[in-house]
Formats: sequence, structure tokens, C-alpha cells
Amino acid sequence: MFVKKQQEKSVDIEQHELLENAQRRIKQKKRLFSHFVIFLIGSVFLVLINKILKYGEAYDWFIWGILLWSFLFLFHAFNVFVTHKFMGKDWERAQREKLVAQQKQRISEIQKEIETEFPLSKINKKKDQ
Repeated sequence: MFVKKQQEKSVDIEQHELLENAQRRIKQKKRLFSHFVIFLIGSVFLVLINKILKYGEAYDWFIWGILLWSFLFLFHAFNVFVTHKFMGKDWERAQREKLVAQQKQRISEIQKEIETEFPLSKINKKKDQ
């Protein structure tokens, strides 16, 4: 009876984590799509300013603006689709476990140092006297 409820809680936690991860991914992809739409509108706007309004007409400066912006967009897409696979939830969990293990090892080393420098038998003898 109690075991079943504990299993249900762990399933609920796992489902909650999956749901949070899915929501985070949806938000990332939505931001990327918004970035793409703004990039397209902004690129058209830069071309219109340079060619139609004849601002800086002697030089096609809009090309550099669009190239820079496209580089930033590609970097954003790389972060969403590629980096997420390498540094996703599993990577974070592995890093967290690694750091916790290092901390536990360091704590055990400090405890050993304390026990060797201040053994309990000496402390108990001093209390008895």
C-alpha cells in the first residue's frame, strides 16, 4: 500500500521533470522562431533604408548589417539545436553528480585529518580528568 504511493510520487516527479523540459524546449524554439521573423523584417528594413530612402547610397552597408545579424541568428540556432544535445539535462545531471562526489570526497578527507589530529580517545580522556 505505501510502496505504491511512493512509486506514484516518483512517476509524478519524473513526469513533472519531462513536462518542464518540454516547456523549456518549446520556449527556446519559440524565441528562435521570433528571432528569425525579426531578422527577416529587419533585413528588409535595412535594404529599404539603403536603397529606397538612399541613406548611405554610395555604399551598400546593409550587406554588412545583414551578415552580422545572420551570424548572430546562426549562433542562436546552434545554441538551441546543437549545444542543447551536448549540454542538456543529462549533461547537467552528470556535472552535478560529479561535483557532489568531489565535495563528499573532500569532506571525508577533512574528517580524516580532524580524526588524526584530534582523536576522540584524547578528547574523552581530557573530559574524564
